[in-house]
Amino acid sequence: MPEVTIAGQRKLKAASVLLVGAGGLGSPLALYLAAAGVGRLGLVDFDVVDLSNLQRQVLHGTPDIGRTKLESARQRIAHINPHVQVDSHETRLTSANALGIIGDYDIVADGTDNFATRYLVNDACVLLDRPNVYGSIFRFDGQVSVFATAGGPCYRCVYRQPPPPGMVPSCAEGGVLGVLAGLVGVIQATEVIKLVLGAGDSLVGRLLLVDALGMTFRTMRLTPDPACPACGTREIEELIDYEEFCGMTGSAPTDSYVPEIDPSDLAQRLKGPDDIELIDVREPHEWEISRISGARLIPLDGLAQSLHTIGQDRDLVCYCRNGVRSAAAVTQLQAAGFARVWSLAGGIARWSDEVDATVPKY
Repeated sequence: MPEVTIAGQRKLKAASVLLVGAGGLGSPLALYLAAAGVGRLGLVDFDVVDLSNLQRQVLHGTPDIGRTKLESARQRIAHINPHVQVDSHETRLTSANALGIIGDYDIVADGTDNFATRYLVNDACVLLDRPNVYGSIFRFDGQVSVFATAGGPCYRCVYRQPPPPGMVPSCAEGGVLGVLAGLVGVIQATEVIKLVLGAGDSLVGRLLLVDALGMTFRTMRLTPDPACPACGTREIEELIDYEEFCGMTGSAPTDSYVPEIDPSDLAQRLKGPDDIELIDVREPHEWEISRISGARLIPLDGLAQSLHTIGQDRDLVCYCRNGVRSAAAVTQLQAAGFARVWSLAGGIARWSDEVDATVPKY
């Protein structure tokens, strides 16, 4: 290709790229960057391969279930290009290690699905002057941009503060079209290669919005925010406790106390004489996949309208997939005057693991 030539291929060979996450977005990033001849790839992930990952995380296969994602990724990358140096960082990216890990690479590609790590990556990239190739996906929608470059905005210029905890479910909870992960991840890989080559027009100063359901691509112009605490006023001089910043401490969506009940304790109480009402606050499509026997479906966004149908003279236990939305439901019920209400710790996923394995997991 005249836009690449031997000189460009040498640039790719000399480049180092850190992939934060070896999941839905990290999979196409790793595959295509390795195939393109990027000389050194760093992978940050601490998870293991699960069957539910495979519809979007094409870096892994059914023989990899139970293996660490980094072990699986390393083997797959070697099959594509054995000349790529793969650095494994089998750890959670934190405020304590982020600068040390990110500072060792030329470019960062953010494939995370939680706000704590997203803000952490952004702030570290700003402090270290590293381009941050950002991508995110949810259901049929995706976003891609390039943040933290000279003269361009950073992630905080667009999203100064994270949304309230529990308002935005993860891909696992809310679902995502597996093909969309590949589409957005490939766009991220394209942006990485363009940055390395110094070719074309990058997404610096633009946010690409992908609507896979309508198959539309739109771009929004972005400008640096002079009041941004990261790249504007430079108030952020060190990394902070991002889980607290994003309100992710524990499972409670607010600072209020959210009482929880363990699956085994709930199972025992359901066998006894206690009068307990189970409220499933997930969405109808999740209810169709699996449910706890005897539960009543009231999706979280319709809970306020259904309060008059819930008796305050019995014990209430709310559950969702993993415990985040049920914690939000308990807080809402407490505010409405319900005193005898609990959130099922770990949600229906933990119930399936510890009480009833016949309940499907998703």
